[in-house]
Amino acid sequence: MADQEASVRITRAAKKRAAVAMADEQTYTKKRVVLGELKNVSNISVPVDTTSGAEQQKPKCRSKSKKVKNPVTAATTKTTKKPVDTVATDSDGKSDDPQMCHSYVSEIHEYLREMEADPRRRPLPNYIESVQKDINANMRGILVDWLVEVAEEYKLVSDTLYLSISYIDRFLSLNVLNRQKLQLLGVSAMLIASKYVEISPPHVEEFCYITDNTYKKEEVVNMEADLLKSLKFEVGNPTIKTFLRRFNRVAQETYKTTNLQLEFLGYYLAELSLLDYNCVKFLPSLVAASVMFVARFIIRPKTLPWCSALEKNSGYRPADLKECVLTIHDLYLSRRGGALQAVREKYKQHKFKCVATMPSSPEIPASFFEDVKE
Repeated sequence: MADQEASVRITRAAKKRAAVAMADEQTYTKKRVVLGELKNVSNISVPVDTTSGAEQQKPKCRSKSKKVKNPVTAATTKTTKKPVDTVATDSDGKSDDPQMCHSYVSEIHEYLREMEADPRRRPLPNYIESVQKDINANMRGILVDWLVEVAEEYKLVSDTLYLSISYIDRFLSLNVLNRQKLQLLGVSAMLIASKYVEISPPHVEEFCYITDNTYKKEEVVNMEADLLKSLKFEVGNPTIKTFLRRFNRVAQETYKTTNLQLEFLGYYLAELSLLDYNCVKFLPSLVAASVMFVARFIIRPKTLPWCSALEKNSGYRPADLKECVLTIHDLYLSRRGGALQAVREKYKQHKFKCVATMPSSPEIPASFFEDVKE
């Protein structure tokens, strides 16, 4: 009997060791996404610095495409249940769904607006010109474009990406950084954001691996510590996505059924805005409102894209959005940031209804920026 019990224990131990060994083998199944050297690239977000070296084209992500359940198909097959984010709302953007906090949604929105304007949580609007000496807007654009690929590779939620870019801009507003450490800052920012947002964040070793082991684990951990100290551990900022969720629900009122094309187009435009250094000066809520303005214009170019409900819920008049709207529209038409392709390729996929391929009028009429009439 004792021999049988010993045999069972040995068998279980062997199985456990085999499982651990198999897990170790599967630790690094991800593809490396190499950023390469950060140099000026034409047609990104600002004119190319003519004093720099030759153009450097960023390598593409070599990850294999993975099959993902089509959200459009899932939404159309279950006609009896509306998505949480697109249930019926009133003119205040309040939902009948109890999970949408109908009783105090306005107070939450007001609190988020105060938080986003807090100077401690905001980057300097001109930090590249006033603080940085070895980094320019083109390099920032390349880094953000690469982080979009990394987020896709590790299947991170979009909130992680937005927070990562926010941390990067805030850190660069306070600290002079050498261009050789810009990618290190990027992966460290995404590591912190992943820990804050994700249920199962990638490990430090995985972020080292995704950079083709350009940096050691100790370097990433040390940069993570420096970043947290600079942020004073204030890592819970509202982002563009935070406000876009609310504005999207309000905008959906004008459609008889849920318009997934409008929702995905909003996400696409919001991620495009991350590429452009000129959007850093705008508050996240203003960018989110501008995104919804452009999305509605692209889908219905002959209809006023702004309405009283959106103005009431966002607090912005069309004239307030004009500069940001024109910037985002130029990004959509590749008149800005055309060399950065990660976001564009991402939203050409069928699961996002190919919104990156939708045609748009080249100009937005000036009359669309006039005050909304009741």
